Amino acid sequence: MPCCSLLLFLIALCSFARCNILLVESVLCTHSTLIAHVVVRDLVFDRCMCCYANLVEIWLASFRLQVHEKLDMAPLTRIGLAGLAVMGQNLALNIAEKGFPISVYNRTTLKVDETVERAKQEGDLPLYGFHDPESFVKSIQKPRVIIILVKAGAPVDQTIKTLSVYMEKGDCIIDGGNEWYENTERREKALAELGLLYLGMGVSGGEDGARHGPSLMPGGSFEAYKHIEDILLKVAAQVPDSGPCVTYIGKGGSGNFVKMVHNGIEYGDMQLIAEAYDVLKSVGKLTNEDLCQVFSEWNKGELLSFLIEITADIFGIKDDKGEGYLVDKVLDKTGMKGTGKWTVQQAAELSVAAPTIASSLDGRFLSGLKEERVEAAKVFKSSGIRDMLADQVVDKEKLIHDVRQALYASKICSYAQGMNLIRAKSAEKGWDLKLGQLTRIWKGGCIIRAVFLDRIKKAYDRNPNLPNLLVDPEFAKEIIERQSAWRRVVSIAINSGISTPGMSSSLAYFDTYRRSRLPANLVQAQRDYFGAHTYERIDIDGSFHTEWFKIAKQSKI
Repeated sequence: MPCCSLLLFLIALCSFARCNILLVESVLCTHSTLIAHVVVRDLVFDRCMCCYANLVEIWLASFRLQVHEKLDMAPLTRIGLAGLAVMGQNLALNIAEKGFPISVYNRTTLKVDETVERAKQEGDLPLYGFHDPESFVKSIQKPRVIIILVKAGAPVDQTIKTLSVYMEKGDCIIDGGNEWYENTERREKALAELGLLYLGMGVSGGEDGARHGPSLMPGGSFEAYKHIEDILLKVAAQVPDSGPCVTYIGKGGSGNFVKMVHNGIEYGDMQLIAEAYDVLKSVGKLTNEDLCQVFSEWNKGELLSFLIEITADIFGIKDDKGEGYLVDKVLDKTGMKGTGKWTVQQAAELSVAAPTIASSLDGRFLSGLKEERVEAAKVFKSSGIRDMLADQVVDKEKLIHDVRQALYASKICSYAQGMNLIRAKSAEKGWDLKLGQLTRIWKGGCIIRAVFLDRIKKAYDRNPNLPNLLVDPEFAKEIIERQSAWRRVVSIAINSGISTPGMSSSLAYFDTYRRSRLPANLVQAQRDYFGAHTYERIDIDGSFHTEWFKIAKQSKI
């Protein structure tokens, strides 16, 4: 860089309100001799290098003072966001677009520059990028609010450690990732000791939702929530009949827990839709064009939802790298990030039956065994067992009707299991969660948004203590109306050798729950036989133990 150009560059940098003072000083130190030469030449000095050095020190001190004055005068932003992967970038742009000036930071500086450029291209939005954590934190108005969107676990702890050094008492950190709820509670407690506030906030809706309006589930410090409530109310998805898709969830890790169960329900939903697809394609022989039309039609009625909508879209997209449709070229191996597994683990911990969600997790595990399944298919095919056990002649229209009914009835069971899990955890932790409010904020922005969520909300509004969605009068009526079709679909799938674990387990859940008497009496008798675990009787109060082995032995003599 020519000497005069360098000097002009530094003078311009001095006038830039949000420059990085550490970076500026680095540039100055690197080029100090060059700058000295420029200044000395322009002032027609002819001194020794020692004099040059003194002049440079004076110039540097003056420059630093000007930069710090500029920084002090610069308007501060309303909020900050650290972590600029796709979700982070889109949420930051959403916040800026809603009129809230935002500072952004990322450990990889290229992401910062990329986000700043996007802000310019998408409407010259009030978004400002920083390459170091100190200037990032100090650019935000007090009390500072910083959202972090990084990978769950250790990266969250590291980001908190990096930023909290420059934060002050009363400032707030919000983790917007899919974090384990106990980590949120641990961090909230640790940061409280430093005088900092903490929220764990579930964010649902994917990258499109983050940019245009997600469903937000903040839990933790209520004081922290009030610091950011005005922003969240505008950034969240807006549903005309029920408002912004955000509410304060509750204390501790409740926000992360609710988001975790939301994802578990999402697992169940996706598995059920995949099974409907398999039955229609394998038994009904529907083409992708047929499937696109069927799912598009379903999306106009009781199944209206984001997942049904995108499923119809998927069936209509042709392969741009070859012949046919893209969905047929996608490897049948489903990935996961852990929230579904956490949901099933929590269901087991709390003794809450969640078979639909659990079967969806098992389905993903089995899909991952692609190589084993290919070899297994060869083994059984050589023994005469094909993929399809029998080609059945079916009435396509009747099959489409039945699968629609089975899918809807199974979805009710999946949501019932998820809501019962949330209720159980709320009772254990004393969170006092309002199930109706949770379904309200899931009506827009999130992956499981669906028209029937409004009906679930009304069910809990009618009876906040509703033990199970299945016994709400409206849902009970719908289950009864659909059970015959539901059973036909499961039966035809079994007879065809098609696995429908989601629909089958949902039906079993319904049949188990609706029966007043189960064969569990035999299981308990077995437990008492081999382990003296005792049992209760239906006719006499108390706990009993029987010497089953002795009685049985005597009867055999």
